[in-house]
Amino acid sequence: ENIRRSVSVSAQQLQRRRSQTMAIALAKLLISAMAVFMLVSASFATSEVPFMVVHKKATLNRLKSGAERVSVSYDIYNQGSSTAYDVTLTDNSWDKATFEVVNGNTSKSWERLDAGGILSHSFELEAKVKGVFYGAPAVVTFRIPTKPALQEAYSTPLLPLDILADKPPTKILDVRLLAKYGSLVSVISMVVLFIYLVATPKSNVSKTSSKKKR
Repeated sequence: ENIRRSVSVSAQQLQRRRSQTMAIALAKLLISAMAVFMLVSASFATSEVPFMVVHKKATLNRLKSGAERVSVSYDIYNQGSSTAYDVTLTDNSWDKATFEVVNGNTSKSWERLDAGGILSHSFELEAKVKGVFYGAPAVVTFRIPTKPALQEAYSTPLLPLDILADKPPTKILDVRLLAKYGSLVSVISMVVLFIYLVATPKSNVSKTSSKKKR
């Protein structure tokens, strides 16, 4: 029994040492990652160059006719300390055999984007083919006076879009929920109103009686 106890105690101590070593290693890794992030942020803040952050978003809109449209929007932020010139947004990820442009354009150009500024663009597509769509990032090109080469930046990726999925529209779900739980909500509302009407006169009477006693 003494041998078993000593073995179990040594195993627990070894496990504790391992957990402490892992915790120390993780803390060192987090500290080094924070240091690298601070250095990168400081370099972008001090360097006289644009730093583009492009956010791409898409939402699905099911029409009453059964067709489905995709609303695509972009926000381009210049987080750098200098102006970007000849800014062009291009998104060739929307195949013409799968989507048809019904409003706007998939590309857009601007003369400049000042430091700390933002540019926005949007367009609308109509889906032709049913299935899951994986959109690639959009490309933003721009020029800076200190470099002759054209600079590039990429947008954030999209989550998979389930085009023309077999699901009931939201309005039908709302009607079903209302038909199922509408009577229950009405009963609860009536009970709450009754309690309020019963409790309110009592509080008023108690207040007036206390005033008369004073």
